[in-house]
Amino acid sequence: MLLNMTARPDITVITPNWNGARFLERCVRSVVNQRAGGVRLEYLVIDGGSTDDSLKLLERYADEFDVLVSEPDSGPADAINKGLRRATGDIVAWLNADDWYFPGALRRVVDAFAAHPQRALGFGRCVIVDEADQEIRRGITRFKEAFFPLSARFTIQSINYISQPAMFFRRSALESAGLLRSDLKAAWDYDLTLRLWRQGGGFVIKGGPLAAFRWHEGSISGRHFRQQFKEEFEVAVADAGWWSPQALLHWGVRWGIVGAYSLMARQRECRLT
Repeated sequence: MLLNMTARPDITVITPNWNGARFLERCVRSVVNQRAGGVRLEYLVIDGGSTDDSLKLLERYADEFDVLVSEPDSGPADAINKGLRRATGDIVAWLNADDWYFPGALRRVVDAFAAHPQRALGFGRCVIVDEADQEIRRGITRFKEAFFPLSARFTIQSINYISQPAMFFRRSALESAGLLRSDLKAAWDYDLTLRLWRQGGGFVIKGGPLAAFRWHEGSISGRHFRQQFKEEFEVAVADAGWWSPQALLHWGVRWGIVGAYSLMARQRECRLT
């Protein structure tokens, strides 16, 4: 059956990139291959003026992109916002240049949103992988997934258990919630999640992993995890209120996770010495 290519895209995916050539092709291929499932995909790549081999790689895939921009920006939130302003799909997401989708992920996403027409956002499982695509930190993944059955505004205010690469949202909800806050260094995705939740709540996309999040020393969560969890606490407090039970729970979660991440960082340092 031929698709009506003049119809509005089912989903828009935005990939921000800056000097991410090392992992970029893995990301791009994982997105464009989603069309094999019959998904009407709009793919926007927003490059921040890379000086590595990113543009050479992107030129090889130029026919797969609906928009390819390469110009200086003020950071990943600014780059993603450029894409969000251009997005025309009913469902929207972004996938960072070092992450990737599993085969068939977007077909599952589109079908899940059709079954939950009142919900603003959907999210699913997301594995953590290393630089060689090997799964790591399974305990953290399972910890997050344990909150899926408890999903509610109270829960998401208390702990950020949604992995951004596996989060998708309606463009109509985004129009009400607003764009990413570029003043935040690391928690702009969680801040948006909280604002989107107010527009109709969220739901779990069941089944196997939708995406893989690549953890490495150069990633935001690798370099700025203390700043990330500080900002996450601040935006949770702003959303739930200073004296709310959610704020108290989030305070405890923040320091527990920072402690665990600090311990893992020390262990890595010891292995390298």
